Amino acid sequence: MDQFKGQPRLPKFVVPKRYDIRLKPDLVAHRFAGSVAVNLDIVAATSFIVLNAAELDVSNDAVSFTNQDSSKVIKPSRVELFENDEILVLEFPEELPIGFGVLSIRFEGILNDRMKGFYRSTYEHNGEKKTMAVTQFEPADARRCFPCWDEPACKATFKITLDVPSELVALSNMPIVEEITDGDLKTVSYQESPIMSTYLVAVVVGLFDYVEDHTSDGVKVRVYCQVGKANQGKFALDVAVKTLELYKGYFATPYSLPKLDMIAIPDFAAGAMENYGLVTYRETALLYDDQHSAAANKQRVATVVAHELAHQWFGNLVTMEWWTHLWLNEGFATWVSYLATDSCFPEWKIWSQFLHESTEGLKLDGLAESHPIEVEINHACEIDEIFDAISYRKGASVIRMLQSYLGAECFQRSLASYIKRHACSNAKTEDLWAALEEGSGEPVNKLMTSWTKQKGYPVVSVKINDQKLEFNQSQFLSSGAQGEGHWIVPITLCFGSYDVHKSFLLQSKSETHDVKDFLGSTHKGLNCWIKLNVDQAGFYRVKYDELLAARLRYAVEKQLLSASDRFGILDDSFALCMACQESLTSLINLMGSYREEVDYTVLSNLITISLKVQRIAADAVPDLLEYFKQFFINLFQYSAERLGWEPKPGESHVDAMLRGEILTALAMFGHDLTLDEASKRFQAFLENRNTPLLPPDIRKAAYVAVMQRASKSNRSGYESLLKVYKEADLSQEKTRILGSLASSRDPDLILEALNFMLSSEVTFLQIFYKSECTYIHY
Repeated sequence: MDQFKGQPRLPKFVVPKRYDIRLKPDLVAHRFAGSVAVNLDIVAATSFIVLNAAELDVSNDAVSFTNQDSSKVIKPSRVELFENDEILVLEFPEELPIGFGVLSIRFEGILNDRMKGFYRSTYEHNGEKKTMAVTQFEPADARRCFPCWDEPACKATFKITLDVPSELVALSNMPIVEEITDGDLKTVSYQESPIMSTYLVAVVVGLFDYVEDHTSDGVKVRVYCQVGKANQGKFALDVAVKTLELYKGYFATPYSLPKLDMIAIPDFAAGAMENYGLVTYRETALLYDDQHSAAANKQRVATVVAHELAHQWFGNLVTMEWWTHLWLNEGFATWVSYLATDSCFPEWKIWSQFLHESTEGLKLDGLAESHPIEVEINHACEIDEIFDAISYRKGASVIRMLQSYLGAECFQRSLASYIKRHACSNAKTEDLWAALEEGSGEPVNKLMTSWTKQKGYPVVSVKINDQKLEFNQSQFLSSGAQGEGHWIVPITLCFGSYDVHKSFLLQSKSETHDVKDFLGSTHKGLNCWIKLNVDQAGFYRVKYDELLAARLRYAVEKQLLSASDRFGILDDSFALCMACQESLTSLINLMGSYREEVDYTVLSNLITISLKVQRIAADAVPDLLEYFKQFFINLFQYSAERLGWEPKPGESHVDAMLRGEILTALAMFGHDLTLDEASKRFQAFLENRNTPLLPPDIRKAAYVAVMQRASKSNRSGYESLLKVYKEADLSQEKTRILGSLASSRDPDLILEALNFMLSSEVTFLQIFYKSECTYIHY
């Protein structure tokens, strides 16, 4: 048996074809019993069967193998569970005949409280604490619920049966075909699933309400939530129906199951999980309350729903062959979720907000300790390490860069071909590149290998020398150190106008281009602004010489550039400054050019950068801190006066989000007028939780302002916020408060707030809300 220990993958001499699973959860004792019958194809001579199992009790007499041809039943001579390797090894007294057979196993397990495998979650119903049973199998935790071949390439069909208390709702991937009640228990049987990977199997048992709708081709879509919260599921339901219709057209393949359920789980470690036909979410990512949710919450629900439904094609129908190709699942779903959200809500200008995704990817990938998009995974225990901004955000960004390079129509057509070719199967990164190369005629594999197989990204330096443009690429590292990477970089640039637009591939470390090559001999030359990486479609940074940088500052101030380009110039300048490749003075001068900025995404990034510079100033030059704060207050005064405190009739979604962020920033900078107004509105809110004086979009600003003036000797604001927290029923409201409690200037009160966050009154779900905003799965 020892030959199977420490191996990265399961042996290949047995192939699972079909699982018949029966589970009986005990919600009082927090245990479950189960059985599984697996139809196998023995493809090579062996006296062993090796599959995955973890934290399950399996006895020798609970296992048997039945040969399909002879009906002979063979009992194993030895059954061993190796917990370190999470494998169950079955040794048989004779060689198993090649061909088909059925492996039957009975087992027992614990409904754990670790939010993975088959676990328990708690909720309240009519004031009474209740328990629900939930599964979370990605990446490799199906083995904690039933013995299985827990690898994405080991696809099979699944027939599931549940024995549950008769008053509860029991859900799985497929529709119910039969429900038989016998006293306090009922047996629920589901349709057999199409072929899929084990990590996509799902079961949920508890008390739920739901809202329902249908797509044009009859797919039943439901949103399940705690009893009494059904109305909060209506927005996600509407988004889901529209998104399924969109993806059916975009992928040129219909959704492959007869139903789609989406369910909000109170205790959930991820943001959401794309289980085939039964998508699980934490409450903040699925539920939207018209009265108490902010515009940012609404947008969050839309993008997460779009992300998870993208996986129904890109991940579930076509699945990565192994976790090395995880980025293909997550990077693509992140990118296409913006495509879907933009289609549903074009007024949100969501593509400019995609730049937040790119920035987070650039930030992590600028570290010397980063990793390539595509990481060789040698063991299941390593998988969690790559659920990060590289897989999700850099992955999405390089896909966007490739789509921009190939063109939207060619990209979509090639994707549809890829989906059709690999449906109900597995694929690797190279399979996608092959489909895109075939559809475009471009050297996609050569181009993209430099972005997926090595870590990091380049900074492209550009300067004018006579009538020539000199380009140099080098690896950008946030430490300021020199890196050794080398990329094929799709360069786009425009000259004084978006009508004068050129592109080329920068393949060497340095290249010089005569302006005539770009603009022709009749053009007036290089006396205009030049912007590289047009609309920030590329995953790289740009460093301009002083002359070009000065011209771009002027172009920013005069609003001659797109919002995406204004964002990129600022973000690159800040990154270069932090890497000591540009002076703080030049960054501050550039920031001053954004005083009359109106775009949400640009201003949001300007706020983030301002708060970071303030923190650096507090450490480096504390005597100048008040000057920095006043500079930043003046920087945002124009937007604050334009937006005011009151929502305006018919105002845009992004202005509603921006108001809250601007006012929160002014509160953080200690702006007295903002702090005074926020305090008045907070007092009105304490007297009446439905007051129009403090709508959800500006509550965070008010909470931060209250904490700015709270201290150990002046605790009233802090105590009031704790009271609001304890009375709040909406998870989004609780997270707003938790995100504000440490905004005090008194270190002792901050310590008290942090200790409160570690108390039993704050759940894992709420503490890790910020992680949810960064990565959907981990």
